[in-house]
Amino acid sequence: MTVKSFGPLTGIKILDISTMIAAPFGATLLADFGAEVIKVELPNKGDTLRTVGPWKDGEALRWPGLARNKKSLTLDIRTDEGKKIFKKLITQSDILIENFRPGTLEKWGLGYEELKKENPELVMVRVSGYGQTGPYREKAGFGTPGTAFSGHTGIQGYPDRPPVSPSYSLLDYITGVYVAFGALAALYHRDTGEEKEGQVVEMGLYESIFRMLEFLVAEFDQNNKVRERSPGLSGHSSPAGTYETKDGKYAVLVCSTDSTFDRLAEAMEREDMLEDDRYYTNSERLKHDNDVQEIVSTWIRQFTMKELTDKLDEFGVPVSPIYTIEDIFNDPQYKARENIVEVEHPRLGKVKVPGIVPKFSKTPGAIRHRAPELGEHNEEILGEALGLSAEEISVLKEQGII
Repeated sequence: MTVKSFGPLTGIKILDISTMIAAPFGATLLADFGAEVIKVELPNKGDTLRTVGPWKDGEALRWPGLARNKKSLTLDIRTDEGKKIFKKLITQSDILIENFRPGTLEKWGLGYEELKKENPELVMVRVSGYGQTGPYREKAGFGTPGTAFSGHTGIQGYPDRPPVSPSYSLLDYITGVYVAFGALAALYHRDTGEEKEGQVVEMGLYESIFRMLEFLVAEFDQNNKVRERSPGLSGHSSPAGTYETKDGKYAVLVCSTDSTFDRLAEAMEREDMLEDDRYYTNSERLKHDNDVQEIVSTWIRQFTMKELTDKLDEFGVPVSPIYTIEDIFNDPQYKARENIVEVEHPRLGKVKVPGIVPKFSKTPGAIRHRAPELGEHNEEILGEALGLSAEEISVLKEQGII
């Protein structure tokens, strides 16, 4: 099948049989950089994400951003004929991405050992709630419970209130980045190792964010401390937090290093704090954090948001207004970086979605085509790639296999 493609992953072929967000997002990241991704969906049903909000006029608004650059093939891989077609596609693929509950593909006769017979070089990326091993391997897993299990939710919020879950699918998106990273690492090994062999890359949802909590692990191991939830960078840096400006807006400021605080003290014309035993190092400031916060908060309340950011930018102090999505749409930095782009939509006309990151100087990624309609590429994939006739494709459709 001839595919116009560009980006550093041009020529890589991926089968995406996953649903919802985490694993499909990983496949989309790979597609953004040139990989050809065929999304295999159940006939007449498709990916559940096609029905998840927010919506406009009944159209799921996540779909255009999460399924861009993919092609849709409807195929019931649980049927005998569907398995045959699927295995043919496996012979032409570099990577298979799936997120069924552990044991599901094996039950259908499509586990890695079986698929490896068709293509020994296949890289199979598997995502599940709790991983392919361990006592919880068969538990149902979604992002929000996984975030709680990871330890992340337990440190979010205020000590006198219930813990707070992220307001969006944070864990799923982080896992998607690991999916892309793991797939490419395995592909690199396959193509540069002594033996050109594939392998399985697998992880539980909770593991992606747990990997980022090394400070919790070390702190409990060495100090036997169970960190309490807090609304900001509690225990890390002082000053750090959310501050209200004169015009009733909110800014986030953080001084993670002593040199940063030195610049803040200079901006506040409080160089005396740099000679004060209570404030001259981060560890000492943390001991007197309430005093530091009062000094900084009082100073910030003298300024409007623009005055504050202009002044602190001049002194090199990290600060940012807390943006709404409307602020983001109007911000010149987002425009300059093409962080928001438009894609075509068959019914809504055009839909704005996040742009492509990171930026490549020689082989940039691109949005080559919009998110597909269900089964939109059946004839192209089955006919051109697998050589099925129009009559054979018609029979498969009548039988509900595609």
